Amino acid sequence: MSQGKKPEIAFKYIFNYAYNPVYINGAHGGISPRGELVMNFYLERPPLPEEVKHAINPNGTIGDVTSEEPHDLSNSMVRYIDNGVILNYESARNIHYWIGERLKEMEAIEKAKAAMNFPDQGNELTH
Repeated sequence: MSQGKKPEIAFKYIFNYAYNPVYINGAHGGISPRGELVMNFYLERPPLPEEVKHAINPNGTIGDVTSEEPHDLSNSMVRYIDNGVILNYESARNIHYWIGERLKEMEAIEKAKAAMNFPDQGNELTH
């Protein structure tokens, strides 16, 4: 028997011109009536007002806020949903495995940074 080259296949990646990765910090969804996993990704943030009214100071400058619409801004949050995915069982398992492998890589990087006493990104040094 000859030790020939193993069969292989090359996947070429084609990007849609509208491709634009987005930041998410959560997902909402569940199992559809067809047994598929539905995930809607969101960005959670404070709401923005539709309208803000300010007083006008005697010198003509803009003063304090007098009202905001809607009125419940201070006790509301927005979950902005821009995209989602629907996966069958096999695809969900494959992506679960792929994410698990990437998490292992990220954990190794975090351990290496901790061993070298690198500060966490986004945290200020306190000396």
